[in-house]
Amino acid sequence: MGSSRWRRESSQSGATGCERCYFRKMRLADRIAQCRTPFLVESTKDGAVTQLSGATALSKDIAECATRYVLSDDLTRLCTALAYSKGASTLACSDLLHVPTERVWVEWADAPWLNELALYGFKGPADAARSGRVGVFVRSTPRGRQGLLRTFWADGGESETTVLASSMEAYFDFDTLDGEEPGVVGRQERSSICVSDDSLGGADILRRCFRFRYERSWQDYYAKAQLTSDQAAAVAHHSLGTIAIGVPVVLAFFLLLVTRPGLPRRPLMLERLNRARAKSGKAALLEQMEVFAPLLPEYKSARGSRSGTPPPSRRLHHVRGHLVRRGSKLFWRVPHLRGSARAGVIRTRTVTWHVDPSTSPSRSVTHSEPSTTRIS
Repeated sequence: MGSSRWRRESSQSGATGCERCYFRKMRLADRIAQCRTPFLVESTKDGAVTQLSGATALSKDIAECATRYVLSDDLTRLCTALAYSKGASTLACSDLLHVPTERVWVEWADAPWLNELALYGFKGPADAARSGRVGVFVRSTPRGRQGLLRTFWADGGESETTVLASSMEAYFDFDTLDGEEPGVVGRQERSSICVSDDSLGGADILRRCFRFRYERSWQDYYAKAQLTSDQAAAVAHHSLGTIAIGVPVVLAFFLLLVTRPGLPRRPLMLERLNRARAKSGKAALLEQMEVFAPLLPEYKSARGSRSGTPPPSRRLHHVRGHLVRRGSKLFWRVPHLRGSARAGVIRTRTVTWHVDPSTSPSRSVTHSEPSTTRIS
């Protein structure tokens, strides 16, 4: 940093070819739990070595986490659409949001997530990994309304060094009122960054309820690097990109968890595989819950249901999905085409989710009319 160049240094795994092939397919939680390589940086200027908080620092927490979710590709796309479609207001449902347990792990595959983000205008890097995985580890208070989260990712490579942790963490408080600052029980006072979208105004849940800051070892590291203001801004912008963009997806998933009848799920059956791994002296794989998108009714063809064709002046166009809340019901209008049918069948539907009162926190907000807010 500054006038110095830095490089990451870590030990290489001595795994065999078959083990490396399996390691590439392993879920992210298992890779982190089995990661033993510290994250070290060495100054090419004076040779000073610094150990920073990486995946190894959280390996024990992930291994001992009792609740671990693995999102299916369809559910990943749905949560991303809920998070970033214009009209999907997470803040309007913030009274329903809570972390299901005090320690939660959520992970998903890169490919469906990046593909869905591209539909909403996010331009990922040209060399973005499409075979990797992303994960978020959340620690919260017993009520699940305040907490701290950090993100992890792997690029699909075969080495432990491909498992990385964000240099920033986010703390949140869903009970934060407009104009107040979010707080977390027992958090140490440190400088933080507010991420916001000016076009959303008071409807921006990241602006109101979340703050981002460097993890302690990373904060000390950058402080000693004596960065210029431009360098510090560039580093912060890059660091935020590794964590902020995934937060709305996790919030959408937590919101779906409180709907009735909830999301289809099944535990991963690992008993037989773990017995084989134990005989080979390998660590057991972690118990995880695979979660799927809700079963939605099939689209109905627009042909035969219309008496005529749309006016010639009406051009075919895409309508983004939008979310509307009426009391304890959430209505999600999925993205669809509108206009001339000559380009194909026009398909449209509305999905209604009912919130289970038993899973809703005691604090509630009453909406006298549908609340619809745009999210870019």
